[in-house]
Amino acid sequence: MALPPDICIRGAGIVGRSLALLLARERLNVALVDAPVPTKNPDVRAYALNGAARALLQDLRCWPDSPAVTPVQQMQVWGDHGGQLNFGALENGVGELNWMVDVPVLEDRLAQAVKFQPHIEVVQAPLAAPLTVVCEGRASQTRAELGVNFDINHYDQHAVAARLTCDHPHGGIARQWFGWSQVPGLSQAQAEILALLPLGGEGGREVALVWSVHPLRAQELMALPAEAFATQLEQACAQALGTMRLSSERALWPLQLARAERWIGALPGAAKQSFALAGDAAHALHPLAGQGLNVGLADVAELVRVIRAKEFWRPLHDMKLLRRYERARQAEVQAMGLVTDGLQRLFAQPGPIWQNLRNWGMRGFDRSGPLKHWMTQQAMGKSAPGSN
Repeated sequence: MALPPDICIRGAGIVGRSLALLLARERLNVALVDAPVPTKNPDVRAYALNGAARALLQDLRCWPDSPAVTPVQQMQVWGDHGGQLNFGALENGVGELNWMVDVPVLEDRLAQAVKFQPHIEVVQAPLAAPLTVVCEGRASQTRAELGVNFDINHYDQHAVAARLTCDHPHGGIARQWFGWSQVPGLSQAQAEILALLPLGGEGGREVALVWSVHPLRAQELMALPAEAFATQLEQACAQALGTMRLSSERALWPLQLARAERWIGALPGAAKQSFALAGDAAHALHPLAGQGLNVGLADVAELVRVIRAKEFWRPLHDMKLLRRYERARQAEVQAMGLVTDGLQRLFAQPGPIWQNLRNWGMRGFDRSGPLKHWMTQQAMGKSAPGSN
């Protein structure tokens, strides 16, 4: 890329690389900041991607092949006292509800695509550009330097993540349990959410675990020997997949609901330069609904749509242009945050009254017909923004 960049993207994760590739298609010169990071443990994460996210990545020709992609045909959710929800692909007239995608494989596909795009220059430090897009994640240093407030609501939970192999095939079913556990040193039982997500392609026996538990319980689980950890997990999920064995290291991170107070602004001390936030740099959700990356890729699609539709005379740093992006995304992200936060808080309330109320609600929702179908369609992502 011989010319100065039109856009500088800070952060070369899935959101940053996807944005760079889509902008390069618009014949915009992109500087993608991929700063070296210290060596870390292998990534055990897997993302649930909906139809809109899948369409965007297929359009970029970066959708991974099986077994790195596992279709989810059914979701089963259990409450803490008899409540249960079932979502099936067939009842919604589709082949899959969503897809579980292996993070390292997807990141590699995007990295390879970036190498062959002449309008993208990978750099190790930011370059001056009319528009800077910050995609550095929830701990973004650039966002802090810009003085953008990140309003954080810390949940009293940490996520314990790992991968496991199981005696029984997962059957393309994503399973989730809302329950309680007694934590040493605390007088009351603490709410927890356990999710087992299918991996390894159709017929696979591997699952991704996301276990949201009290921080003290998380430390206890992380300290257990591998076999003891697997035993506790089998008990928590009533041996739904038989005997389980750890196939990866365990990872741990705190959970939060967070949102940047503003997503756009002028770069301080720089004439005719503006910034926009996207992905986890702009928002963070509880993982219970599995919508984190879907929301981030929706940011990407909307920003590209706004830039593609701009008046020919309007520059990329124009605040009226960027405000179109901010308005469109803030409302949707706030709505998704209210849903995930509301569910987390509902199942964190102790006592038999709350227990009966939420499980009665689950049973009623499961039989609700049109409402359940509409909610499932929203979670699946009905449109495919960002596609040409």
